Amino acid sequence: MTLATPVLHTARLRLRPFTDADADPLFALHSSTYVMRYWDSPPWTDRARAERFIARCRTMADEGTGVRVAIDRVSDGAFVGWCVLAEWNPDYRSASMGYCLAEAMWGHGYATEAAHALVRWAFDTLDLNRIQAEADTRNVASARVLEKLGFVREGTLREDCVVNGEVSDSWVFGLLRREWRPSAVPVPAREA
Repeated sequence: MTLATPVLHTARLRLRPFTDADADPLFALHSSTYVMRYWDSPPWTDRARAERFIARCRTMADEGTGVRVAIDRVSDGAFVGWCVLAEWNPDYRSASMGYCLAEAMWGHGYATEAAHALVRWAFDTLDLNRIQAEADTRNVASARVLEKLGFVREGTLREDCVVNGEVSDSWVFGLLRREWRPSAVPVPAREA
């Protein structure tokens, strides 16, 4: 079953399918040691990884297992990062969510705004009952984004990742449809 990748709009962002033109900013994002420090894989060193990533985004939608959308800033079209809804299980009405933003885009509320739009789409369009997310326990900023959206920390996966020889734990968060408050996330003020 094909899952159509949505085009979503917020006050400041546009979430859209990836295109081949996204390879360079995507590679810049994933090759940053600082951005990738809490990820379960090391930074990219080969630009071809970006092309394979974009191809996997299309395959995920074609196979009906999820959608990954690029995030652009409306004001100038700048690439902000991406957001994903993966491991979609229509029988259980569940999926997993994640996001990755360029360092220059941190601290502006973009992760919360983009994830909010994707969560709304997931509950309204896919009729999900549960969305799960994980965050490295050192990544307090990502945990705050999830909590702003209404996700509840449900537990800790101890030593679930080893990247470049470093062992880390992850928090598991869950958001149930009956707990979802679409108006709970304030729309950030427009930047001057």
